[in-house]
Amino acid sequence: MSRLHGTKDFWIGALRTEGPTFAAAVAEAPPETPVLSCPGWTVTDLAHHLAGMYVWARTVLTAGTTTRPVREEVPPPAGLHPAEWYRQEYDQLMALFEGLDPEAPAWNFAPQPKKAGFWPRRAAHETAVHRWDAQLAIGAGEPIEAKLAADGVSEVLDTWLPAGRRIQPGQWHGVVQLTATDAAQEWYLRLRGEGVALLDTATILDHDDHRARAQVSGTASDLLLALMGRISFDALGVAGDRRLLDGLRVG
Repeated sequence: MSRLHGTKDFWIGALRTEGPTFAAAVAEAPPETPVLSCPGWTVTDLAHHLAGMYVWARTVLTAGTTTRPVREEVPPPAGLHPAEWYRQEYDQLMALFEGLDPEAPAWNFAPQPKKAGFWPRRAAHETAVHRWDAQLAIGAGEPIEAKLAADGVSEVLDTWLPAGRRIQPGQWHGVVQLTATDAAQEWYLRLRGEGVALLDTATILDHDDHRARAQVSGTASDLLLALMGRISFDALGVAGDRRLLDGLRVG
């Protein structure tokens, strides 16, 4: 298993591309345009959600503690177009990220070190997926860049699933193999009831049962979008026990 190891600069670079593209899609769409990939949401809801996520990230990072801060909902400013409020919050978050020490203490929701470097990664992937949502709403969806999407797949597997953030609760048992055909990358994931473990095939012992019971292959973007509940796994190459894939969806 080979996984990309992103850096703050990598994720900030992704945000420099994805953020303005998201804002452009929101500005182009009428405010009440439905977001088909987020049932019940409009483009306005999408912009407010992402701006609110940026506010929350700043709250966490400026608290300077590994304890979860109190989260207060911040309403959008009256009379401001959704794209304008989004852009204001994007600019403030990017300014904070530029001077951020990734090793500084900061709370996160995952069972991993409580460090500030969690948040540029989280913001980059949240923005990329919602950029896809916003573009889909105006009929102009573009795939997520392969390296970024591959790291997004890793984030689902090393952060979302271990944190118990599946869409559907349940018990799953077996190994799933995911292959990103455009990123020369694969992941093996063992599902154990409600638990999950990433497997490193270089350290698996011969007597371990690591044979994949389900295999999924596709572009890194499609893998990420399927894991995040945006597209069906049926759009990818699937073999084996498809029921295991229900245990991978987050978002």
